Amino acid sequence: MTRRLSLVVLALAALLLAACGERKEPTAAPAQQRLRLMLDYFPNADHAGIYAAKGNGAFSRAGLDVQIQTPSDPAAPLKLLAAGKVDLAVSYEPELLLARDKGLKLVAVGALVQKPLTSIMSIGKHAIDDPKQLKGKTVGTAGIPYQSAYLKAILARAGVDPSSVKEVNVGFNLVPAMKTKKVDATLGAFWNYEGVQLRLQKEHPKIIRMENVGVPTYQELVIVARQQDLAKGGERVRRFMRALGQGHEALRSDPEAGVKPLLEANPDLERDLQLESVKATLPVFFPAAGKPFGWMESAEWARYGDWMFANKLLSRPPAAARALTDEFLPGQGLADTSSR
Repeated sequence: MTRRLSLVVLALAALLLAACGERKEPTAAPAQQRLRLMLDYFPNADHAGIYAAKGNGAFSRAGLDVQIQTPSDPAAPLKLLAAGKVDLAVSYEPELLLARDKGLKLVAVGALVQKPLTSIMSIGKHAIDDPKQLKGKTVGTAGIPYQSAYLKAILARAGVDPSSVKEVNVGFNLVPAMKTKKVDATLGAFWNYEGVQLRLQKEHPKIIRMENVGVPTYQELVIVARQQDLAKGGERVRRFMRALGQGHEALRSDPEAGVKPLLEANPDLERDLQLESVKATLPVFFPAAGKPFGWMESAEWARYGDWMFANKLLSRPPAAARALTDEFLPGQGLADTSSR
């Protein structure tokens, strides 16, 4: 009898120890909680996985009433987030590092797009497929400082004298600037969107991707939270990221899962462009095999942050690896983020 009791106690202890070592995702959805998500721009194919998660009920099953908002000004999302006007925001890795440099206590909690989308793009019979061909050319940018830094880095690697290249600010009129021949090329258009748009219009664009020509790789779009909110509301962020991953899996299985609700949200969009853009973006929505959706590599962030500082885009060394946390991604344990 004593021997049997001892075995039972040992078995129970083993079960308890095993349970303590497991990372279990919460399965029961709590009552619906409102979550205000601010996009970086008007709804488009980059956000198709978000709309898939909303359209197929993934957010709802996670106990979230996700209210998607569109900024009136692309520079506004991180400011509104820092002010507590929204709960999460879609932004860009370089923009987050710039915001933190100004003292905003914001943290990336997941990547929406794993690679740079910004590219050098050109059309016409003199389209450029090698950075060396930029010598003597006019390049249009959106007037964003780090785009100018990209151009300088690319020219330096290609051995092109930067004084031989004229940079002009065309704002967001990157495609019209190319079509009217105001510029020979642009740096700022997304290869997965404007590039697809021009291809559908039979313009045969030539595209040079940033990470291939001298700019450290970075994650173009990220989900950002306030540092203080993670300390007390991290579970809601965890449920959001899990549901967002499910939305992107639905998108991978059938792009229409995201395109249909996206068009309902923004009827002015061209269906063919959104569908083809989603298909083009699918490979960079997802991290390397074995990593959960939204995964961010701290070493890559550190390299990119150091590059921004070296190019005088930041006022101080950014400790960029502290600008992100993977703790709220599926399968990752919750941890204290108060020191980030």
